[in-house]
Amino acid sequence: MKDMCAICGGERKNGVSTFTVDYGIGILVARNVPARICQQCGEAWLNDIMAKKLENKTKEAKANRRQLEIIDLKKAA
Repeated sequence: MKDMCAICGGERKNGVSTFTVDYGIGILVARNVPARICQQCGEAWLNDIMAKKLENKTKEAKANRRQLEIIDLKKAA
């Protein structure tokens, strides 16, 4: 069974994406984030483990009052 996009119905495949989070006092940019990418509309879908990792990175950046945090998950792995 194919993994289908909930937005457009296109097929999703493994890939990487960039996510940006504005947390009020700053911005977190996460590059090379593993995700399921829709081949039709380009929407990126995270698994629960990756979503939690990004949530923790965002909390850490906010707690340290960083105005700009850029992380590369490919290099961090």
